[in-house]
Amino acid sequence: MNLYIRYFNKEILVKSVDEALDFLRSIPEIGLSQSLEEDIREYAVSDVMFPKRYKIRQRVYFIVIKTTAETMADFKMKKGVRPVSPDNPTGEKREATTSSTNKLAEIRPGWYEGSLDFKRVVMIPTTGKHEYRDTRFVVQCKADSGMDCYNRIVEHLRSRVDHRSQFPSAKGKNFRFKYLGMWK
Repeated sequence: MNLYIRYFNKEILVKSVDEALDFLRSIPEIGLSQSLEEDIREYAVSDVMFPKRYKIRQRVYFIVIKTTAETMADFKMKKGVRPVSPDNPTGEKREATTSSTNKLAEIRPGWYEGSLDFKRVVMIPTTGKHEYRDTRFVVQCKADSGMDCYNRIVEHLRSRVDHRSQFPSAKGKNFRFKYLGMWK
């Protein structure tokens, strides 16, 4: 695993922690302390793949990023920032996102169970004021797709709750659906 380090316009891609520490020692403003050196060594051997940001002074940082890129050009073209397997060339997260989007649009007529968590406007009787309340609505309905199920739920709720209520996106985590089977 290689390390990319950047401090303002100074940047380097190194193959070892010692090279990284030599680069940081060459920048006088950083002032490499023993605890900072130990933290960088721990980060380099850990399983954490997120970039690490180190504070020098107020609003001044340098960053360290783990990468599998062999050259600075590869790193700049975002090759090796996230490990890519041969059977998943686009990256795991992207495939999961497109998969859920595809499931939402997949035409499959039948019964669906849809669950929607939304912000419902309700009046407090004692004060006469209104507030938002988290509300879960679960329904079984006939639909042609997950998106159709979402649209039917929102259409039903809009005519029955306060017009100021807020509904989440169908692609978000607050809408879930399950295909139950074909209707008769």
